[in-house]
Amino acid sequence: MKFVDEATIDVIAGNGGNGCMSFRREKFIPFGGPNGGDGGRGGSVYAVGSRNLNTLIDYRYARRHEARNGEAGRGSDQYGAAADDIVLRMPMGTIIRDAETDEVLAELLVPDEPVLLVKGGDGGFGNLHFKTSTNRAPRQKTPGWPGEQKKLKLELRVLADVGLLGMPNAGKSTLISAVSNARPKIADYPFTTLHPNLGVVRVAAEQSFVIADVPGLIEGAAEGAGLGHRFLRHLQRTHLLLHLVDMAPFDEAVDPVAQAKAIVAELKKYDPELHAKPRWLVLNKIDMIPVDEREKRVKDFIKRFKWKGPVFEVSALTREGCEPLMQAVYGHVSKLKNVVPDDPDPRFESADPADPRDLPVRDK
Repeated sequence: MKFVDEATIDVIAGNGGNGCMSFRREKFIPFGGPNGGDGGRGGSVYAVGSRNLNTLIDYRYARRHEARNGEAGRGSDQYGAAADDIVLRMPMGTIIRDAETDEVLAELLVPDEPVLLVKGGDGGFGNLHFKTSTNRAPRQKTPGWPGEQKKLKLELRVLADVGLLGMPNAGKSTLISAVSNARPKIADYPFTTLHPNLGVVRVAAEQSFVIADVPGLIEGAAEGAGLGHRFLRHLQRTHLLLHLVDMAPFDEAVDPVAQAKAIVAELKKYDPELHAKPRWLVLNKIDMIPVDEREKRVKDFIKRFKWKGPVFEVSALTREGCEPLMQAVYGHVSKLKNVVPDDPDPRFESADPADPRDLPVRDK
């Protein structure tokens, strides 16, 4: 399936049905009175996040989504039927913006939680609605209200706990295939990965996290070199970045330190907040370095790169060092996910968690 992470759609809610002006006319009932019903509500359009989708390709080709209008009111006290709502299922992590104002309308972060995009118009009033003790034969009715219309921009940012960052052919795809269930394309030429890949890493029976692999960056990506910064948005929701460095490049003239510095510079150009995220250094392909030279080359790299954070030496091909790395990553991610709020709700402080009947209900 083709990976699509951007789309523009038109959503149109249904109009409300018109009210009806009618009078009861039956034999032997000369003054039956008004019996015109109200119009029905027009259909609304909702968006719902789904775990079963990972691309916006459906909205690349189906751009117009229009709900039906409500039915008009009828005589004999009959109200018009309301139109059915439309529910648009989108991948988790989708950001919905107004195309005209660029305002963020919603972010789909909770599965199956409906988000209203455009509201259907209310139905008009029939003359039955205007009957009073002094106005027994009203001849008023109102038309239905028009539904809302919007042009929306959809932008997908995958939901992952950990993101892989590095030059093309640094071994990101090999690493994610070695530690997770993902099976990305792997080849001996640059830019093999053309779209993000997600994998679930299981470190124990009930302990797992999601890791994301994005196409490699090269120097000058800010100016559009390579694939540019297009896919870096998919790393903005991650808790941790793993910076992979090829310690044994095919071209001996290539300096791994220069490549690593170029990645950091491009990251800072794209988004300072993404650059400030926790980042660990992963030195890959150590199996291609003689054992007696590894320690010296690693120390030389760290010294010239001026790195003071965590460092891991791995071989994605032979899986050497991958298990300790994944265990450390899970420990870091699990701590961030279990952070206790600074200001807990006082209604929950005295409740006994052992008895669920004592837990108060949060107001929606």
